[in-house]
Order: sequence, then C-alpha cells, then structure tokens
Amino acid sequence: MSERVTVDMWFDPICPWAWITSRWLLEVEQVREVDIRFHVMSLSVLNEGRDLPEDYQELMRTGWGPVRVCIAAEQRYGTDVLRNLYTALGTRIHLGQEKRSRELFVAALTDAGLDPELAGAADSTGYDEALRASHESGMRPVGTDVGTPVIHAPGPDGSPMAFFGPVVTPAPRGEAAGRLWDGILLVAGIPGFYELKRSRELDPIFD
Repeated sequence: MSERVTVDMWFDPICPWAWITSRWLLEVEQVREVDIRFHVMSLSVLNEGRDLPEDYQELMRTGWGPVRVCIAAEQRYGTDVLRNLYTALGTRIHLGQEKRSRELFVAALTDAGLDPELAGAADSTGYDEALRASHESGMRPVGTDVGTPVIHAPGPDGSPMAFFGPVVTPAPRGEAAGRLWDGILLVAGIPGFYELKRSRELDPIFD
C-alpha cells in the first residue's frame, strides 16, 4: 500500500466553488491515501485595490468576518480545528443561505465545539496580519490571478506542486472522486501545464 500523504487546501468560507471542492476532497480522503488539511485564504485580501462591481465590493466587505473568525480559532486551538469550523460555516452559508453575521459565527463556532466568543474576531483587525500570512503562504506558489480553491499536494515524484481548482459541480462522490483526483495529479504533475478550462453552464450544486 502507498503511504498516506498530506494535501493542503486554502479556502475562503464565502466561496461556493471552494466549498464544493472541499466536499470533494473529503470524499477523496476516503478512497485514496490522502489526509486533507485546511488553511485560510481571503478573497477580500486578494481583491484589495481592484476595480470591482459594486455588488462584489459589498461581498468583499462582508468577507472579512468569516476569515478573521477562522484565524482566531486557528490561533486558539490549532490548524486542525479549521476542518470542522469550515464545515460548520459552509453548511450555514451555502446550504442554509444564512446571512453573514455575528449570529451565524456564534452558531458555527458552537456547532464546531469552539468558544462562541471568538465571533468577536469578525470585527477585529488584530487578526489581519496572521490572515495575510496564511493567505500568502497559499497563494505564493500559484500567483494572484486565481482565487480559491488552491491546493498544495506532493507531485508524482514527491516534489511539492500547487494549483488552483478544480472548479466542479456537484462534488463527485466515492470512486468518481478518486478518479478525478488521479487525473488532476496526472496533469498538474506535467511541467509547463497551466490550464484546462471550459465555460461554466451550471451554478453551484450543493447536494
């Protein structure tokens, strides 16, 4: 049997595509020898200073809260808590369509078994230095012309590789998830391979 390896994913809780990718990765974990470890990036940080439509500017303004709460939890409890906290936040944001608010953060922290008082981090810039550092560590290998999801994984020869994506809906399950993982490792492991893309015709499907 092959040795289990750690695969790292950077997420922003507000991104529906990252949420679907994360659910796919948890499926991959069940059918391939990988352990998924989650980290925080921020679309609000990524889009600072960019000329954006008004509605997207508002999304970026409200996007600071969830990532600050995640960083606060990580600082208090360690990186491993991000798995359950991300699940709690994503379930409420994407499946429940709940408004990003202190009430949502308190509920998600409680769902994850964490101190609900950490919800106060949403309005504190005191976590932004650590947030930017986490964001930078995820984005540095892939550049700034992509968003989330970002994945870092060992390549076929064991050397590190990083890529944006996959963007997929709905999340493949079972062995289909494993086959997608195998294919992504194959193409991402080819030096000089950069992009494979087609127009999206579906909105995110959260089933």
